[in-house]
Parts: sequence; structure tokens; C-alpha cells
Amino acid sequence: MVREYILQGLGCANCAAKIESAVKARDGVNSASVNFATATLRIDFADAHRGDFAGMIKDIVHEYEPDVAVVDKNRPQDRVAHAGKKSQIIVMIAGAAVFGAGILLKQLSDANSHLQLAVFLAAYLMLGGKVLRKAAKNILRGRILDENFLMSLATVGAFAIGEYPEAAAVMLFYRIGEHFQESALRRSKKSIADLMDLRPDFANLKTNGEIAKVAPETVKIGDVIVIKPGEKIPLDGIVAEGESMLDTMALTGESALRRVSVLDTVLSGCINQNGLLAVEVTKTFGESTAAKIIGLVEGAAGKKAPAENFITKFSKYYTPAVAALAVLIAMLPPLAFGGVWGEWLGRGLVFLVISCPCALVISIPLGFFGGIGAASKKGILVKGGNYLEALNRLETVVFDKTGTLTKGVFEVTKLVPADGFSDFALLETAAKAETFSTHPIASSVMKAYGKQPDRQRISGYTEISGQGVGVVAEGKKILAGNETLMRLENIEFLESGELGTKIYVAVDGIFAGCIVISDEIKEDSREAIGKLKAKGINKTAMLTGDNAQIAEATAKMLNLDEVHSGLLPDQKVEKLEMLIAQKTSKGKLAFVGDGINDAPVLARADVGIAMGALGSDAAIEAADVVLMTDEPSKLAEAIDIAKFTRRIVWQNIVFALGVKGAFLLLGALGAANMWEAVFADVGVSLLAVLNSMRAMRAK
Repeated sequence: MVREYILQGLGCANCAAKIESAVKARDGVNSASVNFATATLRIDFADAHRGDFAGMIKDIVHEYEPDVAVVDKNRPQDRVAHAGKKSQIIVMIAGAAVFGAGILLKQLSDANSHLQLAVFLAAYLMLGGKVLRKAAKNILRGRILDENFLMSLATVGAFAIGEYPEAAAVMLFYRIGEHFQESALRRSKKSIADLMDLRPDFANLKTNGEIAKVAPETVKIGDVIVIKPGEKIPLDGIVAEGESMLDTMALTGESALRRVSVLDTVLSGCINQNGLLAVEVTKTFGESTAAKIIGLVEGAAGKKAPAENFITKFSKYYTPAVAALAVLIAMLPPLAFGGVWGEWLGRGLVFLVISCPCALVISIPLGFFGGIGAASKKGILVKGGNYLEALNRLETVVFDKTGTLTKGVFEVTKLVPADGFSDFALLETAAKAETFSTHPIASSVMKAYGKQPDRQRISGYTEISGQGVGVVAEGKKILAGNETLMRLENIEFLESGELGTKIYVAVDGIFAGCIVISDEIKEDSREAIGKLKAKGINKTAMLTGDNAQIAEATAKMLNLDEVHSGLLPDQKVEKLEMLIAQKTSKGKLAFVGDGINDAPVLARADVGIAMGALGSDAAIEAADVVLMTDEPSKLAEAIDIAKFTRRIVWQNIVFALGVKGAFLLLGALGAANMWEAVFADVGVSLLAVLNSMRAMRAK
């Protein structure tokens, strides 16, 4: 049982990580993840859990973030009004003014020291009241060593040793830095939301000749909606009236328009360009393509990359260790070597201010989420940071053939009848055999025949896995399939040397002839293979159920390194296992298929990639990465985005740890004061967040 909650007002990434860990530790919870970018908590409860879901979640959240409101995602009307940012800015400006007055008093040599203390204390309380309150609440709950506690302890200590201006200045610069950091986070979240701006605002519901503007969630299957020019299609459906051009860029990343008319399928998230369309709804809002894509991208935060898991574990040990060092710096030298207490206490307090790992905890998830958002804008759905990270380590890419490297559009290109059979008789016999089959090859035979055989006169339809089909028509047993089927049935036949898929037909054990069907290679398949090799992919291979002649010819045309043909689904898994065994221990293997017929292979690969899955529920569910168009070259784009995202994430890790380490050393040596310590904390966080936003502009 999956539940989702909006954590309204969540602004602390470190607290978000702690909330996630606390929820995971509760009985009855299978898994939990906090998506900091969308302030959403997703929980998978055990089926046997029957407790107060909302109450439990509120208790946990309020332990770490007392001011955060917990709202059930299915009940957005329960959102509460939060105090606006305007009032906080006013308090910050007023506090800064009082702080400025204190600095002026300090410049006057005859200024009363008690008056200075009063002014700086007033500025401190105005600027740091929120921090002090949070620290006090957390202490009462037994939660220490968070940013609020460390900041409060450091500044109270500064007052204790007579450093009034520095204590107030720390709170001032902390508030300024926090304001800019929150602004950057809001812009980052908005940019990510814009990349996934598929959610419709309304639907024009047509009832009894009237058109009413309603919420998309209220529309039912079978209802008719009207989409005007310039409007976003709110729900999946079939065109009942009208024709138009659709902009599918939000789904596929492609700028080319798509023409639709009566009986064509339209998907939510596309934009109607010119004509007026009446659409019969085929899926509810929750099951629509737009809702599924939004859900996939938002849910991707639950599948974290190794770098994200590293930082979560690192921060658990880092902050307590640094706090312990701060105590040692403050107390050990005076006790052991007779140092000045005030001087070493000041150094320890500076150490405390620097210690919070917020820069890493905020920026790394935002970096991965930005990369996932940028990929979705290009029609590439990545289901988690772990899969985005895995794309960086691909060594082997294995392709299915039909529908992946080729168009999957089969046409009868040649009829080779046996003695005693005409072209028409051969085609008619094959059509009878294939009339109940849904395979694309069967469809090509039916298309060439041009009409539907009388099904009332056909019985005993049998599908022989990987070999062909059999029926009984007018008392005669008809077989249509590959050469393996002919040999198994002991039918003497003339094997064709034509290039293409061959259907051998037999009637009552007598060979009737061969039908040749061809499939065309996609325009960008060769380009895709070339790009992958240029990006360092060691091996490209193809697994197909097609015969060796066609498979070898296709592989040669595309410059593939390896090809395995004539494979049944279970044999594809065996070959994939063999290829997995050949790669290095750290390398990854991706399988690219259609997401429906290749589900076992997709599941076994390190990264399963569904090709051409626009609107296909099965493909979206089966794969780790979904390429929403029929272009294999999208995989190369996905690798580029993954590499760009990883570069940004590691820039943040190295930058944050480098600056923190340098300032910790300077603080211990007495060469950094509290003002500089605030930059090392808030300033580094701000710069890391701004750098993470670049991931959303990945090309």
C-alpha cells in the first residue's frame, strides 16, 4: 500500500534525510523516500499495517521540522496557509538596521558597553529568534547536532566571551545566506516543475450539447471533451471529431508536429495547435500518459544514486565527529598547554558554525533530480538517480532488432509459389493461417491479401512458439512458419535464399511455397551505433528471434560487434547472461527493446531501456529508462545527460568538502573568524545549489 504526503514548508535538506531514515525505521513500513525537490514523502506500507498513517507521519516530521505541515497528496484541499516570505524579509531588514546601529555605537569610543550589549542582543534576537526556537524545540525532543543547535551554541558562546558584534553578525549573514539559498531552491524546484509541465489545469467536458470547464480528475472513461486550439490535451483518448496538428514536444522532446484526425489516439500533455478536436476519453486522469510521466519523474528520487546514499551516510558521522573536534579544540589546549580559554573557545565555536553538511545534502539530490528533469524534457524517462548513474558506466549495449533497430513495419515483398500453386493461392492459404494471429508479420500477410477470410470456416488455430501457426480450413491442415516448423513436420520444402523474413506454407503436408517479408532499418540506427562507440561503449550486440541470414545482414549494415539470431525469449536471457559475464565487474550492460515482448531480458539487464514506448503502459512499467520516441540515438543523448549530471554532482562534492576542509583547518589555527565560517556554511550551500541548477540545462 503506497501513500504520498506533501511536506508543506520543508526547507531543510538535512532534516529531509533524517525524516526519511526515521520513517524507514518504523514497523509496517516496507520503504520510504523523501523527494526534497518536490517536498513529497512516499511510503510503501506493509499490507498488514492498519495504524494511523497520517498521525504517525506527522509525529515523525514534527520531531525534526515542527513548522512543516503534513498533507495527504490525495487531499490537496487540506493545505494550510504559511506565513509569507515578505514578513521574514522585513524582520531581516529591521534586524540589519539594529545591527548597523550597534556597529555605529561601537565606533564611538565613549559609547556605553551595556548599551552596546543591549543593541547587539536586540539585533541577535530579531535575526536569530527563529534559529533559537528551533534549537530549543529540538533539544526538548532529544535532537541535537543539527544546524540550528550548532549555530545557537556558537553564537551564545560568542556572547559569553564578549564577542557581541560577531554573534549578531553570524545570525545576520546566516539569515541573508538562508534567504538567497531558499530563493535558489525555489527557482530550482520551479525549473524542474516547468520541465515536467504536463499537468493540465482543466478539461472542457461536453454534455447535452453544453461545454463545461471541469477538473480533469472528474472526467470519466467514455466522456467527450473538447480541446480548443492552443490548449493542452488533458486526458488520453480517441479523436471523435475534427483534425489538427499536435505539438508532442513535452512528451517526446521532438519539435515536429503530428497530424491527427478521426479515430487517431491522442495523449495527454500534447498541445493542440490549430483545429478544434472532440475526443472520447479512454483513460482516467490518474492513468493518463501525462500523470504517469509526472509520477515517474517525481518518484525517481526514491531510487537514489550511490553518491546520494554516500552523502546520507557520510552526514550521519561527519557532523558528530566535527562537533567532537570542536569540543577538543576549545578545551584540550587550555587544559593541556595552558592556552587562553577565550581564544580557544572562539576557535571551537567557529569550528561548530562550519560543520553542517547542508551544501552536500541539498545540492546532490537536486543535481540528480535536475538531470532526470532535463532528460524528461527530451523525451527520456529515467526512473531514478541510480539508473542515471548506471548510464555513466555502460560497457555493453544489447539491442533487440524488430521495432528497435528496424521500423517493425513488415511488407510482403515477394511470393514464391511451389508447383501447382499460384501467387494468389499461396497468399490466400497463408492469410487463412494467419487470420487469428496478432503478430506484425501476420498483419503484413493480411494487408497484402486485402480482405478477411471467412473465419467461420477456419478452426483449430494453434500458435507454435518461435516457429509459426497452424489451422484447419475446409478440412485441410495449413501450416505457416519458419524452416524449423517445416522440418519438425517432416515437410519437404525448398529453402529460399531471399533476404528477409520467410514464411513457408504447407497444406496437408505438401509444400505450397514461400512468402518473403522485409523490415526496414530505422534512419538513425547506424548513427546511434556510431555515437555509442564514440562514447566508449566497448561492445554492441543484437539478440533476435529472426533467422541468421537477416540478422547477419542487419548487423553488418549497422556495424554491430556481435549478433545472436533465431532466439526464443528464454534463449535471449541465456545469451544476455553470457554477455553480462564478459563485462568487467564495475561495468554495466543495457538492453534496448520494445518493453513488452522483451520483458524478461529487460528485467535481467543492469539497465533495461524501452524503445518507442509513447503511450505504452506495459513498456513504461517494464523498463528502467524509457525512450519516448522510436529513435535509438536517444540513448546517446541519455548518456550525455548522465555524464553532465555526474560531473556537476562531483563538482559539488569536491567543492563543498574542499572549502569546508580548508575553513575547518583555518578555524582550528585561529585564522578564520565567525563571519568567514558563515560563508563556509551558507555560502557554499548557495553556490552548490546554483551549480546543481545547471543539470536542468543538460544538452
